[in-house]
Amino acid sequence: MTKNKTISDACKAWLKRCERDELERATLRSYRNHVDHHIDPAIGDRLLADLSRSDVRDFVDDMLDKNSRAMTDKVLRSLRSALNEAMDREWIDNNIALSVKLRRSSRNAPDRIIPTKPEIKAMMNTVPAKHRPLIITAIYTGMRMSELRGLRWEDVDFERSIIQVRQRADRFNQIGKPKSKSSRRDIPMAPSVKKALMAWKADCPTGELDLVFPNGIGNVESPSNISNRVLYPLLIDAGIINAEGKPKFSFHALRHAAASLFIEQGWPAKKVQTILGHSSITMTFDVYGHLFDNAEDDVDLFAKLEADLEAA
Repeated sequence: MTKNKTISDACKAWLKRCERDELERATLRSYRNHVDHHIDPAIGDRLLADLSRSDVRDFVDDMLDKNSRAMTDKVLRSLRSALNEAMDREWIDNNIALSVKLRRSSRNAPDRIIPTKPEIKAMMNTVPAKHRPLIITAIYTGMRMSELRGLRWEDVDFERSIIQVRQRADRFNQIGKPKSKSSRRDIPMAPSVKKALMAWKADCPTGELDLVFPNGIGNVESPSNISNRVLYPLLIDAGIINAEGKPKFSFHALRHAAASLFIEQGWPAKKVQTILGHSSITMTFDVYGHLFDNAEDDVDLFAKLEADLEAA
């Protein structure tokens, strides 16, 4: 009976739905881990009909005591999704987990490393010829590593100077759909990117997958190889290292570099969101909002505000 359905039942139904929707293997594994290691042991046997907002708040607080904020946020999102599935099946009337928020905290939060312009130039001046197409494409497009690893030549439109993001490669080197609906997008090519890719096409290893940045035999390149064999040696050669002499940032920082360049050009936030493939403008502002601010411009704004008030 519906009144006897538990949170565990909702989670099982949700995971079945995810399997039918053919989500990527890595995503499914993460969702199962959220259920098996966090939700089920803590509140899995709780009846859906008896679940209160206070119960969810207590669950979140217990998670925070034992896990990182990032993991707590992911598990809370999974719980909300499971309860949404229960709503679709009319096991419950509303999803009370939606009203429970994970409060933001900047205390002890690691700084997001955004490469500076001199660092970007140093990378571009130092990168070996065989790796240059990958690095400058990453810097000028802001594409995720998974999207670059899954990029096909048929999705590079040289006539229109557009890169079409239509698939990606997951951590298991399996080709699948883009991360989300918003991740499917068209990105204009900077002239240097177009020139580099046109030259690279003649030397690119060929394979059945028709990849732009494959491994030596034309198959999907692994994330670790891109980091350990391409990016980290480049950063060391370019002198972009931390106090311990190690590479200063990960490949994802190249996406941040692209965003910083877009914003510096004065591009609207909505355009930046679209090119990066963010699911919402809120995400763009959460990650890069501080780059849109210019304190010197604000001084002029406040001076004008004061002048207008005095003239009124």
